[in-house]
Amino acid sequence: MSLNQVKKKKKGKKRNRLIFRSAVLAILLIAVIFALVNNFQQDNTIYSAGDKAPDFQLQQISDNNELESIQLSDLEGKGVMLNFWGTWCEPCEDEMPYMEELYPEYKDKGVEIVAVSLDATTLVVDRFIDKHDLTFPIPHDTNGEVMDLYKVGPIPSTFFINPDGEIEEVVNGALTLDKLEGHLQDIQPEL
Repeated sequence: MSLNQVKKKKKGKKRNRLIFRSAVLAILLIAVIFALVNNFQQDNTIYSAGDKAPDFQLQQISDNNELESIQLSDLEGKGVMLNFWGTWCEPCEDEMPYMEELYPEYKDKGVEIVAVSLDATTLVVDRFIDKHDLTFPIPHDTNGEVMDLYKVGPIPSTFFINPDGEIEEVVNGALTLDKLEGHLQDIQPEL
């Protein structure tokens, strides 16, 4: 092989390597751009006071309540305490007796308590309901769809929604009896 042929072969390899590297770089660049655009298009809204509460529908699982399902938009005109909880969560368990104590009084005043269970199965929820003799609606969010919709992080998390369907207050953590009653008064419809 002559020196010219070696140089030509070496030059051809360099060109092929450059084309290959450019193609790989272009693919990586396209992947990064796609990931960034996709990330910006996701809804990362965290709801706060003044926002319209997103609508949802879930199956209600408490035998102590006559409703079969809960659709938030059906409750427009009422105040709604929307609570996210799980049986494994001690602070959630601590506030349940307060919710049950105030439920009959505030239901008559036009306020509904809706406690969305985030448990995996209904069996443990049924035992929990019986243990605390809970009578308010307990819809079951089996796949976490509503939890994701409301961007719920730690539980218990509670959204107090006014009769116009707007979020009045978001509370993360357990509520005391006094604080709970104060929030229920705030979302009570005017008669």
